[in-house]
Amino acid sequence: MSIGLLRQALHALTDSRHRIPSSGRMPVARSRRQDRRPFQWFKWLAPGLFVKRWLLLSAAGVLLTCLGIAIWVKLTPIFYITQFIGDVLEQIARILPNRISGPLAVVIGLLFILWGQSRTLNSITEVLMPEGDDELVDVLLNHRRLHRGPKIVAIGGGTGLSTLLRGLKEYSANIVAIVTVADDGGSSGRLRREIGVLPPGDIRNCLAALADEEKLVTELFQYRFKAGDGLQGHSFGNLFLTAMAEVTGDLERAIAASSQVLAVRGAVLPATLSDVKLWAELSDGRYVEGESSITAARGQIVRIGCLPAAPPALPKALQAIHEADYIIIGPGSLYTSVIPNLLVPEIAEAIAACQVPRIYVCNVMTQPGETDGYTVSDHIRAIDLACDQPLFDAVLVQKRSPSAQALIRYAQDDSQPVILDRETVKQLGRRIVLADVMQEDELTGLVRHDPQRLAKVLLRWYGRVQGLTALTGAEEKLAPVRHQKMA
Repeated sequence: MSIGLLRQALHALTDSRHRIPSSGRMPVARSRRQDRRPFQWFKWLAPGLFVKRWLLLSAAGVLLTCLGIAIWVKLTPIFYITQFIGDVLEQIARILPNRISGPLAVVIGLLFILWGQSRTLNSITEVLMPEGDDELVDVLLNHRRLHRGPKIVAIGGGTGLSTLLRGLKEYSANIVAIVTVADDGGSSGRLRREIGVLPPGDIRNCLAALADEEKLVTELFQYRFKAGDGLQGHSFGNLFLTAMAEVTGDLERAIAASSQVLAVRGAVLPATLSDVKLWAELSDGRYVEGESSITAARGQIVRIGCLPAAPPALPKALQAIHEADYIIIGPGSLYTSVIPNLLVPEIAEAIAACQVPRIYVCNVMTQPGETDGYTVSDHIRAIDLACDQPLFDAVLVQKRSPSAQALIRYAQDDSQPVILDRETVKQLGRRIVLADVMQEDELTGLVRHDPQRLAKVLLRWYGRVQGLTALTGAEEKLAPVRHQKMA
């Protein structure tokens, strides 16, 4: 029964992509692609593709090979070629004057080149992209652009991190998501207790967000079985990662193998491979263990930590931080998604030591049971307290308030917008980045970060900071020269 349900889920999700139109007509996407082909061909001449040089080199190789064989067998090809070309040109000159024959030969030659190259590239495109609407040259240009993007490390968990990744992957392919493994609720918690694997839930969300076929993969990975002995409530993605971990030996290898299967743009890494359990001390004196229990306790968190107290960081996660051009912390649940990563001492120390732009994306709304009544500065203090040092230079805060409908809906759950206490944030030594990065569901009133807006604002701020850094560096280099001139 379980295997049957799995097959039905896969079949339902993939059937729509491979269905052939009953009318027999050519798909609209393909016809449009053919209409654009004469113009798309010229994109292959764009610099940076590393295609033209190899085509010319191959053509030169064919000519040299033929010439070498002819010389080897003593056919004196150079003499006969020059004599034949001279005879042909002489005959053409007798029939057509050079002012006609010359341009005509050039036009015919160019037509042959265009025809041959376009047919070659079309054949390659049909094989590599049989169902795609994009041209192969567009894919190559986009590939080059993304791989020249900055090396970004995003730290967090839950739906907040996957939302961020969904927008960042449009600007860079050099993304590393460092994800918490402290989840102990839902499907992840059941797998953790029953099989002993690290919770795959947050990792699953990030893999789905970074996958090229995001819509299909998200539907497949987020699919939850509604029936079946032992399967009910489990998501397919969690079972997939658990099976991969059993096959490959550990979660790190399972994620790497899954990333190849899903064509993930970037990398997803757990903060640690240790079996981490969160604990928290509440203002009323209670001591609570377990990520889901902390939120359910609905108390004010005074101190948070994990067992074991200092889990070792994943070496690849530390390497990614050291090589990063840009570090983004959050968004996500403050105490159960963001801070658990920073409770790994080596990760916190590596972030603090980095001399690159570092920014924290603050949540739009407070979270009941975690950040009741918190302001922006309260979020910052909580992170600083957990790490015993400041880790970021700036904080991104939502500029516009949610609608009245959303405020009423969230008020029923004892949630409110995170208030920006500007002066206190400045006293904490953080720059404030105000921007409208929120999206609101008009029907449900749910408020979330908009992936595209969020990524655009973060990359714009990164570019501005990089520009200021370069300018400051240039001024520092010129300072001794100016001093000498003044002297």
